[in-house]
Amino acid sequence: MNKKSLLFVPVLSLCLASCGSSQKGQEMEDLTQFVDPRIGTGGHGHVFYGANVPYGFIQLGPTSIPQSWDWVSGYHVSDSTVIGFPHTHLSGTGIGDLHDINVMPVVGEVTYSRGDASSYETGLWSYSDRSKEVVTPGYYRTHLSRYNVDVELTATKRVGFHKYTFLGNESPAIVFDMVNGGCWDKTTEAVIRVVNDSTVSGYRYSKGWADDQRVFFRAEFSRKFDNVEFIVNDSVKEGNMAKGAQLFARVNFAAGNQEPVYMKVALSPTSEEGAQLNMQTELSGWDFEKTIADAKAAWNKELNKVKVYTTDEASKKIFYTSLYHTLFAPSEFCDVNGDYYGADKQMHKGEGFVNYTTFSLWDTYRAAQPLMTILHPEKMSDIINTMLHIHQQQGKLPVWHLMGCETNCMVGNPGVPVVADAILKDIKGFDTELAFKALKESSMLPERGMEHRIEYGFIPADKMTEAIAYDMEYAIADWAVAQAAQKLGKQEDYEYFLKRSKSYKNYFDASTGFMRGKMLDGSWRTPFSPYASSHREDDYCEGNAWQYTWLVPHDVEGLVECFGSKEAFVNKLDSLFLANGDMGEASSPDISGLIGQYAHGNEPSHHTVYLYTLVGQPWKTADRIKEILHTMYTDQPDGLSGNEDVGQMSAWYILSSFGFYQVEPAGGKFVFGYPNFDKVEITVPAGKFVIERENKGQQNNYIQGIVLNGTEYKKPWIEYADIMKGGELKFLMGDEPVVWY
Repeated sequence: MNKKSLLFVPVLSLCLASCGSSQKGQEMEDLTQFVDPRIGTGGHGHVFYGANVPYGFIQLGPTSIPQSWDWVSGYHVSDSTVIGFPHTHLSGTGIGDLHDINVMPVVGEVTYSRGDASSYETGLWSYSDRSKEVVTPGYYRTHLSRYNVDVELTATKRVGFHKYTFLGNESPAIVFDMVNGGCWDKTTEAVIRVVNDSTVSGYRYSKGWADDQRVFFRAEFSRKFDNVEFIVNDSVKEGNMAKGAQLFARVNFAAGNQEPVYMKVALSPTSEEGAQLNMQTELSGWDFEKTIADAKAAWNKELNKVKVYTTDEASKKIFYTSLYHTLFAPSEFCDVNGDYYGADKQMHKGEGFVNYTTFSLWDTYRAAQPLMTILHPEKMSDIINTMLHIHQQQGKLPVWHLMGCETNCMVGNPGVPVVADAILKDIKGFDTELAFKALKESSMLPERGMEHRIEYGFIPADKMTEAIAYDMEYAIADWAVAQAAQKLGKQEDYEYFLKRSKSYKNYFDASTGFMRGKMLDGSWRTPFSPYASSHREDDYCEGNAWQYTWLVPHDVEGLVECFGSKEAFVNKLDSLFLANGDMGEASSPDISGLIGQYAHGNEPSHHTVYLYTLVGQPWKTADRIKEILHTMYTDQPDGLSGNEDVGQMSAWYILSSFGFYQVEPAGGKFVFGYPNFDKVEITVPAGKFVIERENKGQQNNYIQGIVLNGTEYKKPWIEYADIMKGGELKFLMGDEPVVWY
């Protein structure tokens, strides 16, 4: 098949065109002042901390000596060690990787190793003076105590820009550490070559969470270096090029020059020539301050798409920091001409779309991707075309895609709802027939438990671990396929996938009122405790029966039927927020942010509070959302209740603050909850969509009525199309629990 056939409508904006940073006709407010990148750097937040621009391939920041799971992003607020400044990071994930092209400014003799905190003699590491650490969107600064050097960093999408001010009299140097990646990432092959007396280039291949990562680079310096020392397998190697998995290179500069050393490092997923092109295109000059200003402008362009009005400064800071965190990924994974490294391990020439990576879809299909369809619909065609090309290259839509590699991390078919959602929302710029083909083929592959669903109608708990989680996530995806099929007039497919989307009913045990592991012979898993959790080794995934019983966002009516009545359903849902029991010593660390057994720190619970609205008790939704907004999110480093999860945790806060949330996995019904701000202005293609809260007051927590564009509105949700038309949504608030629909 001709790969270009995937493009139904020509996509005009390539990578370079996406770099603009002005909004014509709109006054640009400096909203970066409300972003605090420290939020999420403590606790289990795992957020990236450093310099980047929205959706940039470059995420340039410090990496510490790892101590535990909470160091997977490379940085934790409790630790002031630094082993270098790599150019790629992950943000908010539960697994670590990347940290490619790690550089460290040094002076004097060093040991070429990561080292440990027992002694400087063990490695390159230094303490960072946190009192001098400054981070704002697009800029990072710190001081390395050991080497007496001030470090400043900024970035474009594909180029990291460094400024090192060496304050002592020793000869400065910059070490390229091609060995130490993030967590489990191991170098398989690396090359560094001297291009001229102020330029080096090379590449790093590695294997980690993503099993075949390839990053090419070109580094240019503001002044000539004296020489480059290569260290391979702990031995000095002569010459102008070195190759090896255990490779360091030390770029030495003459002493006596007190001017800062500037360095630009361009990355490419395709070649050293691609890195050179990216450098020439995005950052040909040496104006560090202008690059900082351009990065700030790029952030302000995106942040200004939403204006919130409130007297609660902490909530405003949390909101804009959340919006900032949603803009890290998916990240562009192509050169400025569109060339990219595909899932088929081949280099592909630019094909008319911007290629992306870092698809944490099990997390983000729930809120981050729906939010993107509102705030960034112009990017969705590139996202979908990337996913369709991945399907073409690997035979299925992405599950958890990273650096051109399928990790198959997490359960279900999480790419399916994202593509189906784009079809149902009439996102333009991709071939809907090819998209449906990808949906159907991905949903029929006999792998990862789907073979059992095809044969038995469900996944028996004695056939594989996490059977309930896999099956219930597959059911959600099947519903999304069914809705896309119906829209495209494919009645047979609609009926097939709609029927299969009800497979969750196999697990409902009416005698206990929980989703429970069912064996092939029809018997229930015993012993059974709804509290019990054994991380990645039981019938659930990062959860327990209390949390998974509600994982039916696509068929709330069917779930109510399982309980026998709305009253029984609501009583059980009430109990979720009160239940207290022993989850066991092997419970998942992802089960966090608990209110009873509701776990806001992990994604399967994120829609659950909105179920009250869908069964006629919206005041309970409002009570719980207000509680979560003000207790599970703070403006402190440990201000997240769990992993930030590549924008999902933040997107929940944003949408819920608007006053609505997309419960169904696709289609654009945003269920009403609790408006957190006095007024919100959202920029949409048609103009502005304004949300206002009338009758403000501490006690007025409940929606009494809704007015849309001057007309009384009698639904429990608002449609995506109504948001995107622009207009005005008014929440009439009061202290009486009522049903307005």
